[in-house]
Amino acid sequence: MAPRYNPTTNAFVRVDPDNPAVMQIRTRVTIAQVNAGLTLLAAVPGYAYRVIDCALIAIGGAVTGATDVRILGTRTAGSVALLVAAVAALTQSALLRAGAANAVLLADGASFTPLDANTAVTIGKTGGTGATATHVDVILTYALE
Repeated sequence: MAPRYNPTTNAFVRVDPDNPAVMQIRTRVTIAQVNAGLTLLAAVPGYAYRVIDCALIAIGGAVTGATDVRILGTRTAGSVALLVAAVAALTQSALLRAGAANAVLLADGASFTPLDANTAVTIGKTGGTGATATHVDVILTYALE
């Protein structure tokens, strides 16, 4: 069975748990939402997300002010930074892919292993307040397991 999009959770939900499916979202997040922290993929009861790939694009200018922008998940009940994107690399319209220069992943490919079941994937920042860019596009490829 094909995955179905659930607009409430902003995620695709696999209807047949025996048929793995790769899904992708591209969402435009305001810089205010990055500063406050925003859920990209809401928790799906009984399932764990496994990130396969992610990329970021700064829109309306370069991201400034913050130290980095992060894609976050939960593993063994603790927060993990699946992608840490230094703001120096978040220049306007540039595609910043996971694993590229200034786009740090967890050691030994751990960014691409399953997260805890029943947990969300979010975006946030560290350091000062993110500014200048109006938005950050997030392209997230993932599976539900």
